[in-house]
Amino acid sequence: MMVFVCGLVLLAGGYFFYGRLTSSTVKPDPDRVTPAVAHADGVDYVAMPTWRVYLIQLLNIAGLGPVFGPILGALWGPQVFLWIVFGCILGGAVHDFLIGAMSIRNDGAGLPDLIGHYLGTVARHVSTFFILLLMLLVGTVFVKGPALLLVELLPAESVGSWFGPAAASWLSSSFFGLSAWLWLVMLAIYAYYVLATLLPIDAIIGRFYPFFAIALLVMVAGLTYALLSGGIQAPEFTLDNLHPKQLPAWPLIFITVSCGAVSGFHATQSPLMARCLKSEKHMRLVFYGAMISEGVIALVWASVAQGFYGGSEGLAAALDAGGPGAVVHKACVATMGLAGGILAVLGVVVLPITSGDTAFRVGRLILADYLRVPQTRIINRYILAVPLFGLSLALNFVNFAVIWRYFGWANQALAAVALWTGAVFLARRASRWWLAFVPAVFMTVVTTSYILVEDVGFALNPRLGTVLGLVAGVASAVVFLWVRPRLAPEEDKPAMTGQPTEAERTGDSLAC
Repeated sequence: MMVFVCGLVLLAGGYFFYGRLTSSTVKPDPDRVTPAVAHADGVDYVAMPTWRVYLIQLLNIAGLGPVFGPILGALWGPQVFLWIVFGCILGGAVHDFLIGAMSIRNDGAGLPDLIGHYLGTVARHVSTFFILLLMLLVGTVFVKGPALLLVELLPAESVGSWFGPAAASWLSSSFFGLSAWLWLVMLAIYAYYVLATLLPIDAIIGRFYPFFAIALLVMVAGLTYALLSGGIQAPEFTLDNLHPKQLPAWPLIFITVSCGAVSGFHATQSPLMARCLKSEKHMRLVFYGAMISEGVIALVWASVAQGFYGGSEGLAAALDAGGPGAVVHKACVATMGLAGGILAVLGVVVLPITSGDTAFRVGRLILADYLRVPQTRIINRYILAVPLFGLSLALNFVNFAVIWRYFGWANQALAAVALWTGAVFLARRASRWWLAFVPAVFMTVVTTSYILVEDVGFALNPRLGTVLGLVAGVASAVVFLWVRPRLAPEEDKPAMTGQPTEAERTGDSLAC
């Protein structure tokens, strides 16, 4: 119990102290006109109330990530708490904040453009393709995943019985290896994704996401009460590896638990809200604060997964029987009754959909930025979005399970790149660059070691792979430290209040 409480206290302290230290590196200026105001287009650059932007950011970066990941990470035992708490404070929240701050200071630029600006043109081209592939994978898996859960909750036979035997038979029939009922549900989700991708951000995402985020927080509040009141016994802390299969924690735990600690997917989401924030003074709340909130969610679910099933053996049995979704449902129903069951269904069905639609939206924006296609006209949005949905639909006809196995590594590799981008951003301002440098080196070691030792990569001897990972981390650190003094200094544009300057009022302006 004390370990769980300490984790909560550390996360809260991280926001108020380390978050303030991180925020001070960019010197937020409430008088500076943000991209939401300077480039308002009624589609993607839309100024929204801060509380709404915070909740949307939380839901965009969260979804099922800080729920399923920590549940799987809890198989290693309470040592996962260390990664969640310190990874979130020192890595994930810094990562999310810097990407959001860089986007605001660069006119709302997306992640590939930020990478290109600070790491070079080649990095921009490579990252554009890399991130687009990630967004396609996320969007596709969050079509089929929620659809399968809905079909499990509402089987074709049950739905068909409402309309007669003929309907039941048709819904159960198979097309391309999937039932007609599953195809209908998937197409309905795709239809929603099209709307969420094409319509102005405040039409659907800005209107409904805050309520879904509140539901997620209510779920976590109920589980936190169960942990604090003794309804669920939080596990005692130990560094022992409790994984039933004795899988090594290094480097697996750092890939398994991404959302809630450090996640590259977040770097694609922060620019979305950078285009909606009305004032720089709220950057810490929206970017650093939302990640701390996600860390709390991850800490709660890691504790619940361990405590509710009495340890790793019981949790492993529950996962084998029904997967993480069943763990979520049983834990919520046991602690919160009917309300918990409703929240659980919301969690395993609606929350992944809210990650899928923003993935497709980011994909559209990345293409728009790369090809320099204005997005104010809806026809331009169609031109970019239709190929994305076409490719996603095609992925449902192939077995991309092998590709998906690389997603965890690719996600954390993107986090390392984003942190290196942040390190260059701060170094060019001579402003506490080590805040991004340290986690960037760590994530470089983790991702290099993982791809070298795992069977999805080179399957090297774990010790050799780890040594080579350390070599890669040291080499990247040496290169950065050598390049840093040679980086061209960069200053932000002068802060603007939105009022005309004296030169503009008198006509004595250099602008043509």
